[in-house]
Amino acid sequence: MAQIVIKNLKKQFGDFTAVRESSFTIEDGEFFMLLGPSGCGKTTTLRMIAGLELPTSGEIYLDGEEISQKRPRERDIAFVFQMFALYPHMNVRKNISYPLVSQGMPRAKIREKVAEVARILGIEDILDRPVGGLSGGDRQRVALGRAIVREPKAFMMDEPLGALDAEFREQMAEELRALHDRMGATTVYVTHDQLEAMQMGDKIVVMNNAVVEQFGPPQEIYDKPATVFVADFIGSPPMNFLPFSGRLAAGADRVALNGASFAVPVLREGAQGDLLFGVRPEHIRLVDDGGYRAEVLATEYLGTTQIVTLRSHNGDLKARISSDQPVRTGETVGLSFNARTISLFEAATGRALRSELNEGVLGDG
Repeated sequence: MAQIVIKNLKKQFGDFTAVRESSFTIEDGEFFMLLGPSGCGKTTTLRMIAGLELPTSGEIYLDGEEISQKRPRERDIAFVFQMFALYPHMNVRKNISYPLVSQGMPRAKIREKVAEVARILGIEDILDRPVGGLSGGDRQRVALGRAIVREPKAFMMDEPLGALDAEFREQMAEELRALHDRMGATTVYVTHDQLEAMQMGDKIVVMNNAVVEQFGPPQEIYDKPATVFVADFIGSPPMNFLPFSGRLAAGADRVALNGASFAVPVLREGAQGDLLFGVRPEHIRLVDDGGYRAEVLATEYLGTTQIVTLRSHNGDLKARISSDQPVRTGETVGLSFNARTISLFEAATGRALRSELNEGVLGDG
């Protein structure tokens, strides 16, 4: 398998820019997620790596070799599509073996490799069945088998679970991650589902409007968002944003919201003007003596936890608290925040202010 390096990758379709100056590295053996909303440029990026689209500018390195202008068949990359793309007139065995037959591999070797892949995927019992009558999960396993049997340097997967229902999606996500762990294959996976990305990925690139907003491990993306977009896109419910205006000097470790003072991570840079105080719902505590007050608008019971919707002087927000904590609609409660969980953003740019906790945040948005 191989490392993939993306340098200043750009793709334009006429006057429309689909990908804008993207740069990141996918390490050998990583399960790498390209995450973002529809139209953000993630699939176009994947197709450029695979050779299905040629970049307008920039470089793509696979195992140290520059491949941006090479044809797909010259890249030794396998592609798994969302809609399976199986040959309907062939049975499962012939679908999986087709790439090897095209390469002219001896029949005995083909039988051996197909049997090995079928064993890995748990589909030995359906090898001689037509693909048309298979369930969505089994068809996706066949599509994966056809990619795996080639033993390529890297796998490209474009929302491969998108056509499955919720139950199959969860099951296949677990199987796909377990398969990756056994094979150690470099895998680039496109999804718009943040839960899927957090569950499966070693690293995540978050894209928006053709730009890489941030990339890093899932926990870093969640705990230290580089932009308002990342903080809002990742998390359910997403991060709360409370607007305020003021001047913060480098080294500041407190902010004032509606007369209440709160500790925040020590700032590495100053800021002035309209700012956003960001806190995730699970990092808010409801207390009797909190200096920052809010009215309870609604509660949503979720079993072990509940989501409480609150209205404060700086705007509405949601808190995720234990379902055992009594809360009444209409009452006024105090709010408490842990300094280490706070993010501060410039309202105009959406950029996170650098602090002692997010000094290493990666992003060019």
